[in-house]
Amino acid sequence: MKKTLRFILFGLLALVLTTVVAVVLIVKLVLAPATGEWSARVGLGPVRADVGVPTVLRLATSPWFAPHLAGHAVDTRHGRVVFGWREAAQALELRCAPCNASVPALGAQPIVVDALTATVRRDGNLLAGQLQVQPQAGAPGDAASPVQAQWTGRLSQGNLQIDIDAREAPIAQWYRALVPQLPELQRARIGGTLALRGKITLPEESFSLQPRIAGFTVEGLGTEALLNARTSCGPSARLVQDSWLARAVIAAEDQRYATHPGYDLAELLAAADANQKRGQVERGGSTLTQQLAKMVMTGSERTAERKLRELLYAVEMEQTLGKARILQLYLDSAPWGSGVCGAEAAARRYFKRSARTLEPAQAVWLASMLNKPSAAADEWKRTGSLDAARVQWVAEGIRGIGRSQREALLKSVAAARFALP
Repeated sequence: MKKTLRFILFGLLALVLTTVVAVVLIVKLVLAPATGEWSARVGLGPVRADVGVPTVLRLATSPWFAPHLAGHAVDTRHGRVVFGWREAAQALELRCAPCNASVPALGAQPIVVDALTATVRRDGNLLAGQLQVQPQAGAPGDAASPVQAQWTGRLSQGNLQIDIDAREAPIAQWYRALVPQLPELQRARIGGTLALRGKITLPEESFSLQPRIAGFTVEGLGTEALLNARTSCGPSARLVQDSWLARAVIAAEDQRYATHPGYDLAELLAAADANQKRGQVERGGSTLTQQLAKMVMTGSERTAERKLRELLYAVEMEQTLGKARILQLYLDSAPWGSGVCGAEAAARRYFKRSARTLEPAQAVWLASMLNKPSAAADEWKRTGSLDAARVQWVAEGIRGIGRSQREALLKSVAAARFALP
């Protein structure tokens, strides 16, 4: 009897193992990537296999298979995704709560949303559906409504190209959905609307954005207190906007300063493009107003939350302080390396004169340091010079001067060699 039982158990075990091996072989054969196909490595326990992602997507979104995914979940680097099936729409539903995504233009740390829901239905190689970002429970007013978008995708053997069209919604609603934990949202009155179109290509994770902002205003953050504020950097340089140093700083840091409302969409999008190509945050895209907000309000932590706080303060400062006062505060607060801050302290430290009496080439040298002040100060100390290409670029960007002045400036900059005191 025992031998018979043992024989049956071994037979059953062999049958199970044979079945498992057969399933693994079938999965590998059916889902194996074709030549040139976008692939990914997946695992179930000790079993690992390369699968063709387009093949898996076609299978997962087919009406005869997708309903069987309902109730199942998978862990991804963006969060845990739970599957559902909408019978009426014949659409697969994916819910990620909480969910995170990195946006290079906003910093190295990802944005975390309370809940992201997406639906997908497929017709051949065309996919379509909806996206919905739900604010945290308890968000006041209209901000409790979700941010919604339509999306379509074209699936090929090599990639998936997705077009997203987010409907126009109040900017306050976007903030409540994306960064509800910001303390400023408890007191800021945010006006205006934002709509967004985007294109994402997977697996490359490249993207492009086309935001549309209208009527962006901020009140209630108290930035009007900066009208009479003093910095801790020492005496004010009291520079006017047409001084050489002010012009050089605008050329170096914010060439559209006179016309933007505190943020520069063109520069932000250029920064996003540059950062995704480099795979890290190297270009910030901040205006002078945003940099001032970072110096006096938000700190310099490289996170999306800090960047979005900075934007609120910048928009309000444009409305409460005006361009002239913002520029003056920036010049009196900016870091210039080696523990030096403020234009007056920098002019006296590096050139032994006041900021108002700087020669044009000296002003250009100081302005060219602002993108990396500590590194520039160290380079000046070590080599006796600064990055010649950047100094030249700053000089070429100065506006409001005549042709003869520009020619003289470029010659003096090219010939300048300033000894560090």
